[in-house]
Amino acid sequence: MSVTFDELDKQLIDLLQSDSSISNKDLAEKVGLSPSACLSRTKRLKEIGAIKKFAAIVDEKMLGYEVTAFTFITLSPHNRDISNAFLSKIKDTPQILECYNISGSWDYLIKIISHDLADCRDFLIDTLLSFPGVNKIETSMVLSTDKQSFCLPFETSGP
Repeated sequence: MSVTFDELDKQLIDLLQSDSSISNKDLAEKVGLSPSACLSRTKRLKEIGAIKKFAAIVDEKMLGYEVTAFTFITLSPHNRDISNAFLSKIKDTPQILECYNISGSWDYLIKIISHDLADCRDFLIDTLLSFPGVNKIETSMVLSTDKQSFCLPFETSGP
């Protein structure tokens, strides 16, 4: 689906990515709209799916998750039933924050959080390896996070 965004839409998206808790009044002032017109545009951007949701970004370390890991996964056999069963388990597992179906030597890449190394090891062995079709895994531990952004680049020509 191709959607065209005007400059006001681009400004709204850019500002909301930077601070989704901004009040509608402040947002309207920044883009030069009335609060009601601003709210209508923001609702439209949500309705068409340009804005998926508003969320708080939480510091995982403050909640006791000291380990972040990325795990490459190969499934076997390769068929839709195995893939669907695997993805169903992925979606029901809160320690898995992200899952990507990828090209190359591996089938999936997932991002996992754990309280510590032992928790991560136990998750990999006791949980992940029990998922339907999981044949092979390779895990890399994150040593440091040097950049993490949730803002997509969106060219604006506004103020």
